[in-house]
Amino acid sequence: MAKGALSMLVTLRRETPRYPDLTLGQRYTVIGIEADDFRLLNDRGTPYLYPHQLFDVVDPHEPEDWITEVGEDGERYAYPPPLNTCGFFEDFFDMKPEAVATFWQVVNQRLATARVSASSST
Repeated sequence: MAKGALSMLVTLRRETPRYPDLTLGQRYTVIGIEADDFRLLNDRGTPYLYPHQLFDVVDPHEPEDWITEVGEDGERYAYPPPLNTCGFFEDFFDMKPEAVATFWQVVNQRLATARVSASSST
């Protein structure tokens, strides 16, 4: 992965019964930002979109290759290029093979890079 493949990391601020698929104290890698909210892999391995207010940002570094856009109301959207297409996550959740394969390829590469970066900085 490229030198700029840093990962934005967040932790849950407090446990909430509304989101039982998140663990207090667990660091989550942000996969993308949609209308200011964070898409991340939850404890079930699902790339779910969560309100950004649920989290504290541990590491604010976003990957340099993210495509960032700002909506009409000033809300941010940011994803890596392969995930930044209209309807991508609808196709993913509809289990369309190309979207599923693309998603896991991108996420696995980024998580591997995040682990390598974290272990080399210790």
